[in-house]
Formats: sequence, C-alpha cells, structure tokens
Amino acid sequence: MTATKAGDSPSTAPESSANDHIQPFYLLHKASTSRNSGRKSAVARRIDLSPSKSSTSTSTNPQFDPHKAFQSVWSKIDSAIKDVLRDVNTNVFNEIHSWVRQSFLAVTSSGVPTFAEATKSFPILNHATSKQLFTGLVLIKNMEFVDDLLTFEELGLFLKSHACHVANLSSLDLSTKNGVGGCLRSLLRQFLTVTLDAADISILASWYREFGNHNSPVVIIVEDMERCSRSVLSDFILILSEWVVKIPMILIMGVTTLDAPKTVLPSHVLQQLLPSKFTLGSPAERMDAVVEAALVRWCSGFSIGHKVAVFLRNYFLNHDGTLTSFIRALKIACAQHFSIEPLSSVLGLLAEEDSEGERLLALSSGMAAQVDSNLASCLTELKRSQKCWGIVVMCLYEAGKYNKVQLLDLLCEALDPDIYNSIASDTHTRSGKGFEISSSSNHSMARQYLQKDGPISQAIEKVRDLPASSLSQLLKSWENLAVDVLEINVKVKELQPMIKLEEGKSLKQDFTDLAKRHTSRTAANIKESKTINEKAATLLANLVRDFMRPIECIPFHEIACFKDVEKLQSALIGDPRRRIQVDLLEFHEFLRCKCCSRSCNIPLQSMPDTSIMYTLAQEHGDLINLHDWFQSFKTIVTNPSSKGKRKGKQSPLPKKRKETNEHENKSESSIQARLCRAVTELQITGLIRMPSKRRPDFVQRVAFGL
Repeated sequence: MTATKAGDSPSTAPESSANDHIQPFYLLHKASTSRNSGRKSAVARRIDLSPSKSSTSTSTNPQFDPHKAFQSVWSKIDSAIKDVLRDVNTNVFNEIHSWVRQSFLAVTSSGVPTFAEATKSFPILNHATSKQLFTGLVLIKNMEFVDDLLTFEELGLFLKSHACHVANLSSLDLSTKNGVGGCLRSLLRQFLTVTLDAADISILASWYREFGNHNSPVVIIVEDMERCSRSVLSDFILILSEWVVKIPMILIMGVTTLDAPKTVLPSHVLQQLLPSKFTLGSPAERMDAVVEAALVRWCSGFSIGHKVAVFLRNYFLNHDGTLTSFIRALKIACAQHFSIEPLSSVLGLLAEEDSEGERLLALSSGMAAQVDSNLASCLTELKRSQKCWGIVVMCLYEAGKYNKVQLLDLLCEALDPDIYNSIASDTHTRSGKGFEISSSSNHSMARQYLQKDGPISQAIEKVRDLPASSLSQLLKSWENLAVDVLEINVKVKELQPMIKLEEGKSLKQDFTDLAKRHTSRTAANIKESKTINEKAATLLANLVRDFMRPIECIPFHEIACFKDVEKLQSALIGDPRRRIQVDLLEFHEFLRCKCCSRSCNIPLQSMPDTSIMYTLAQEHGDLINLHDWFQSFKTIVTNPSSKGKRKGKQSPLPKKRKETNEHENKSESSIQARLCRAVTELQITGLIRMPSKRRPDFVQRVAFGL
C-alpha cells in the first residue's frame, strides 16, 4: 500500500494545477453517498478539461490574456473620454475661476475682520450690502442630471488646483431629512476633513482664520438646486449671507433654466444673491466629443459594427438619453467582445504606440504559434485603414458642422457596409479600374447609394455653398486632421493655393474701388469661385470613395469589431426571466461537464436540484401536481443500483430491519428538503407560484415560452 502511494505521488503532482482549476465544477454536482472513491474519480474524468487547457495556454503569455487586454483597451478609451470632456468645459471652467477671483477681491475689499471678530459666534454687519452673496448660476442642458455629476466634480477639482477651498453639496445634503444642520456638518467634514456632531458655522470661521486659509476663497457647489428642499436651501443661503464677511464664501448652483431661482427661492432670499450666469457645453457637443474619442480616432483599436452603432444611437435617444448610459453601454460592448472573440486580446498589442517595425515584430513573434504568419501585416493594414477612415469621417464632420450634422448620425452611415459594397460593385462593373466621382453621372450614382438627405450627402452638398472664407477655414482643418496621412494631406494642399488666390483677388478689388465692388466682380470670377467649391466637394467625395471603407469590409475585422447587437441588447434592455430559464436548462454551459451536456435535456442525478425540478416542470402545463413532481424528482435522485446490491444480503434480525427503515426515512426526508429548497428557488426567481388554499397540492407555472 505504501509503494502504491509512493508511485501515485509523482503522477498526481503535475496535475495539481489542473485539478485545482476544475475543483469548483466538481463540487457543484450532487454525488450519491454510496459512491466510492473510484466512482468519484470516474465522474471527475467526465469533466471537460478544454477550458483549463485554454486558460493555461493563455496564462503562459500575458499579452494574450483577454481580461488584461480588456483592461488595457478600456483604460485607453476611458482616459480619452475623460480628456475630451474636460477639454469641452475648459473655457467655462476658466471663466468661472476668473469670476471667483473677482468676487473674492470684492468681498475682501471692504476690510478683513480681526481674529477676535471672525471667531465670535455671531455675524458682523458693516452695511446692508455686506450680506449679499456672490452666486454663479451654471446652466445645465442635459436630459438627465447624472451626466452633470462628473462635470461638477471636475469643476471642484479644477478650482482646488487653483488654490480654492471647495465643497460639493448634493440634493441629499439639502433635503428635509438632513436639514440645515446636515448641510453644515457636510461642509465641516469636507473642509476640516473630520466628522463633527456639532453643526456650528463658527467652527468653520475659526478654521478659516486660524490655519492660514484666509488667503483663498471658499467655494460651495450645489449640484442641482431644483432638487433641493426649498426651505432648507433658503435657510442655508441666509446663513451663508450673514457670515460672508467672516468667511468669503462664493456659491455656485446648477440650474436647468435661468428662471429656476425665482421659482424655488422666496423674494427675501433672492435679494441676498448677486447672480452671474455660465453655460456648460451642450449635450450634442459632449456626445460628439465622446464619439470622436472612443469610436472615430484609433485610440485603442476597438470598434463597433453598423448595427451596434445604430442600436446605441436609438438606445441613447429612446430609452435613457444620458451620456453616462451611452458610455456604460460602450463598456459592456467592449467587455462582451473580449469574452466572445478568441483573438481579441491582440488589440492590446495593436493599441501600443511603438514604432511600426517593433509592432510587427511583437505580433509575429507572439502569435507565430497560434495564427497564420501573415496576420501581422493584415492587422497593420487594418489599423492603417481605420486611421484613414477616421480622418475622412472627421473631414465630413467638419463640413457638416455648417449644417448642424451630428457625429453619431454620421458614424452610423459611415459604418454601413451595404453602401460601400454597392458603390464598389457598381464601380467595378462600370469601369473595372476605379470610381471617379468627378463626373456628373458618377455624382448621381453616389447619391443613389448614399442615404437621401443623410449626413454624408449633407456634408458634401454644404461644401458647394460655402463662401471663400469658410471654405479656406475648412481646408485648413482638413489639413490639420490629415497631417499624419500624406495621401490625404497632399490632395488638400493642392486646393489651398486656389482658395488663397481667390481671396487675394477679392481683397484687391475691395481696396481698389469700394464703390464699385459688386460690379467689379465679373461673371468669370463668380464662375471660378463656384468651380473651387465644386473641386472641394469633389475632393471630399473622392476621399469618401478611396478611404472611407467600413471596418466590416476589411479582412480580420472580427478581431477589433464587435457586431453582436442581440447580445448587447440583451445585456442592456434584458429579459431576466427568460435568461434564468435558459441558465437553468443549459447549466452545463457553465459547469463545462460532458455527462450533463450529452443528456439531451434528460434529467440526471448529477444535475443541480433546481435544474432537475425545472426540467421536470417542462412536462406539465399551467398547474403542476406536487406529489407527481416529487415522485419524479425522487426517482431521479435515488440510486437504484445501490438498492439492488442490498437485496442479496438481507438480515433476518428485526433490529437490522429497523435500522434499514430508519435509513430509508432519513433518505426520504432529505429528498423532501432538497425538493423544498429547489421549489423555493424557483419561486424566488419568479418562475412558479406557490400553492394556494384553494389548491394546496398544485403549484402554478408563471413563465412559458422555452
């Protein structure tokens, strides 16, 4: 026996990691008490070891770990989104900071109280205007206030970085439940960084004068005044106005309309405010910035398909309408892509900012054992194509700004593979070489396949109507966008001398004869100006033809593009009851066991009790008889083979027969307990309804359809 154990130890040692990996799946099975150790090992061998093998292979190379790749890619997307949202509000933040400094100088210009006066427990009133409080009304335009929470948080951090004492108060702090005392305690907690039970503003005045904090303004940000309690907010403003001489406090409040203070606050409170108005970036502007950073620019390599983009747009407009929900949906899509696509972890390498040669070397060396040798060059071509595609989309967006085109609408049309395939196939059959949109026939053909009055058509048509000055600015923006792509940059620079020449002619005519300015412009000059606009529109149309190739039309796009719109829709909108039913019937997809997956929906003893009960419930209609249900469950969980072995050795002694009956009773009670637990779980999940007094022996099915 010792020799056997010694011989077994070397073989079991290398497999310890694999056994540790599959141990949780083994514990989820219901094992019979009569099974011996050899039977358990046989059951363990039934478990599919493919997940452990794949995880072991991916763990050996951390570059191809999907979880780490997702964290890396999403961190780049999240960082890009935060940067652009911060840039959108930079001008407003600078304006608010300048106003805060001016207000602080105005408060302190009337004189600074002494330390003894400032620490007294009652306010100082020099004159009537000393009670007025400088108030900034920040106009928020979003459909839901959740989008502005991050903005006010960024505003607080911005003011803190510019030597201001800042405290943020939410509508919960200014609620009837907390009262004015809750507001003061929140201020003390944020400024003093300690929790105090006393709600005394004189403590704040002592802190402001004692510890050298009196050289900086105190800014209090109320994120949404319209959600606050009117009485609590009014009392809080009156307290601040009485202590504004001791503590130069400046109030900033978020409002949806400029008339909000008049509808919320009484007249005697409004008299204590000196309001100034500020406006944050519009929701459309912020959405365009997020779409550009996350989906148009190649910041991480992750992209979405046409149907997913249309779903996200409709979800944003019809369901929630918040920028926060759009970003959350994009994160869910990214996570699902890495969980579905086996080679999606390659995006972690594609997003690296190293040189082209080092990237090719890393891809070819890291993937040589897993994929074909030419994949590295194909992925590099994918990145180059997507970069050019993003530049053309932004060129269209710059032109569409003159017609108020939204970038999200433009993105949905630019990702449509049917438009590209239709133009490409018709071009190939007509010429066989290429597609020249410069001719009138090809212009009409392009409009035929593009969406009528769609964003792309609107942008191209708007270029034809732009004046020379606006067209010059547009070409300059195109040049800046295409600075890294020589093919596009050269084509844009060819038009700029023509625009400058036209502007020079117009300027010369204006200076020579101002009185005859309109008559001096000949028909030839007007025709030449229209020709330049036509050339610019033709250039934009050619860029659409040559470079705006949707990612779904590029080989190996599956690595970087998420297209499963049904899976994303299920995750966002959801059908929880149906999802629970599917999980109960297809539990083996999670357990990864061969014995249950081959059962063809036939209940087995190794299945979880809840899955057994719900599988048996599929054989019934609206009502399920509890007795029949129990007998079917008992038949499955009972081991008939062990009973057959006992029949050959029955003891004639009454004592032995009594012990056998007790064992059967215990087994019967344990089966009943397992059934009750499974039925309770089905009731909690909303799949069945428990027995009523009218029919105590029946339960009612609630969910159907599978």
